[in-house]
Amino acid sequence: MLVHPQIDPVALSVGPLSVHWYGLMYLIGFVLFILLGRYRIKRNPQSGFTNDMLDDALFYGMLGVILGGRLGHVLFYQFGYYVENPHLILAIWEGGMSFHGGFLGVFCSMLLLARKYKLHWLAVTDFIVPLVPLGLGAGRIGNFINAELWGRPTDVSWGMVFPYVDELPRHPSQLYQFALEGVVLFLLVWVYSAKPRAMGAVTGMFMIGYGVLRSFAEFFREPEDGFMGIATLGMTMGQWLSLPMILAGITAIVWANNRPVKQEKSAKQVKIKRPKSPKKQ
Repeated sequence: MLVHPQIDPVALSVGPLSVHWYGLMYLIGFVLFILLGRYRIKRNPQSGFTNDMLDDALFYGMLGVILGGRLGHVLFYQFGYYVENPHLILAIWEGGMSFHGGFLGVFCSMLLLARKYKLHWLAVTDFIVPLVPLGLGAGRIGNFINAELWGRPTDVSWGMVFPYVDELPRHPSQLYQFALEGVVLFLLVWVYSAKPRAMGAVTGMFMIGYGVLRSFAEFFREPEDGFMGIATLGMTMGQWLSLPMILAGITAIVWANNRPVKQEKSAKQVKIKRPKSPKKQ
């Protein structure tokens, strides 16, 4: 039996300023996003993405993750608590971010990015989604440090006691999700996107992969009541929210592989019209 190390959630304090491990994990995720994105741009120049576009994608994505993730957590998981404590809604350094809310937030922000650069929305998300899983994994490490989102009671030899919860050995479900949503999902989507795919297929694979892996991890994670206590048919809130993702991912792949093939406009294919030179008399 293991015991949670009870790591101080504050990584560094300088005077009144405190840097939390949870925030550092998000920073690591954003850095990995940029590094992997620049690698993809270098290896796949035909994608039409540039470093400037990647920087914009990070900015738009950060807004989507933070706003959507926090709003999703408030609405989907602890609505009653935040109604009673509205002043804590913005305390994201204490943890409490919903992936499904962040997912919707990022997809909406990518719509704005696609409109700015006059690209198809799915062409943008196809480039973006392989860069996401390692950041998700970093977020799960933040959950583990904060000793939140613990697992269900278990008798396996690696069961871990979370003293802030009780004295029962539990699945370290945060680490399971790090392995599944971070490492396995990254390998799945990265390898799948290494070959040319129909537009929308990579996005669809990400949605299917995350939805399936998250649903599996939910069997080991202590269920949360969710909005109005929704947890029916033996499914947790996380599984209910993952189900539409899986269905949408399947739909995206079927649509991508059956749509009429036509030349999609990329950033490099946008030609600047030059005035014609006057005819010689």
